Amino acid sequence: MAEVMRGMRLGAQSLESDQGVELSSRKSVQFVCPSDHNFEVVFSADAELPDTWECKRCDAIGIRQENGKSISLAASDAEAARTHYDMVLERRSRDELEDLLAEVLADMRKRRSEGRLTA
Repeated sequence: MAEVMRGMRLGAQSLESDQGVELSSRKSVQFVCPSDHNFEVVFSADAELPDTWECKRCDAIGIRQENGKSISLAASDAEAARTHYDMVLERRSRDELEDLLAEVLADMRKRRSEGRLTA
């Protein structure tokens, strides 16, 4: 009879053990969604906590609870409203942007008239 090699399915089982592994310190944070679902998410003790988290039951956005009350989202909403275009406007004036756009369009039209599509 021929010898048979036995093996394991790849990725099905790990040969590592948890023995001697020290986990980092963690804390549990409470969230509540508009549908009144209370849920808990575990974070590292030194992690910056998010103000919102998606509810696993209804996919609504839950708000973090501190001392049994929802936190105020007024400050975080103002930060989230900043777009890429707003950041570009902080570095350049509208006149500079219009000049750059005119240059790019002129270059693109010239390349297309010559039959080149890329720079």
